[in-house]
Amino acid sequence: MFSYYSALCTEVYDFTKPVGYSLDGDIEYYQERLKTCQGRILEAAVGSGRFIIPLLEAGYTVDGIDYSPEMLDSCRKRCDERGLTPNLYEDKLQDFSLPFKYEAIIIPTGSFCLIEKREDSLQALKCFYEHLVPGGRLIVDLVLPHAWKAGEISTSTFSLPNGDGITMESKSIEMDWLNQYTVSYLKYEKWRQGKLIESELQRFALRWYGVEEFKLILESVGFSQITCSADYVYERQPSTAGQIVTFEAVRKV
Repeated sequence: MFSYYSALCTEVYDFTKPVGYSLDGDIEYYQERLKTCQGRILEAAVGSGRFIIPLLEAGYTVDGIDYSPEMLDSCRKRCDERGLTPNLYEDKLQDFSLPFKYEAIIIPTGSFCLIEKREDSLQALKCFYEHLVPGGRLIVDLVLPHAWKAGEISTSTFSLPNGDGITMESKSIEMDWLNQYTVSYLKYEKWRQGKLIESELQRFALRWYGVEEFKLILESVGFSQITCSADYVYERQPSTAGQIVTFEAVRKV
């Protein structure tokens, strides 16, 4: 019944988040945290290339992995346009095996929270750990659904350069307090000269974690030297639910 980051979702993402578009300073923050990194980097949930391409153009060696073939196709196209040829892998974050070990694995913009099932998120962290070199770092953003309200409906309209338009309706369906996730339905409709030509329905789940909870999870996987930063200021402690929280953790040597 539901799509998963399919063609229309990717088209909206490409339009609203072009290559190099920095969300609250995330690209600049990660580049600063990675400036001493000499080895290979993996961006998990790489999407359509907003984040990986600036890193590649800055001289980093970066691979990408994502579950959505449509997002990866867009990422390849954008890379090809710029003469970039990163390794891009289609696989689930909780169950992948790549031929490289990485000095850093990054998951910016809260994408880790899109892993709905807790057992899958734990397995993903274990996969990340196994794909890091000893002393390698994991850097991951988390978000909280601080403004989420059940039953809320919002609609956005995007006018594309070719004259087509896409409308997106978001409806908040469920908040499971016990299991710590929300579910929304996203309906995409593409219009041409007043006629509906394509539509998609996406089930959008978002899992959240408490700050201390996530530290304990990272420790249970084997990570050490765990730091927590708010709003892309290194080691600024979180103080409100609306902040983006970035964890950095090291695989033990």
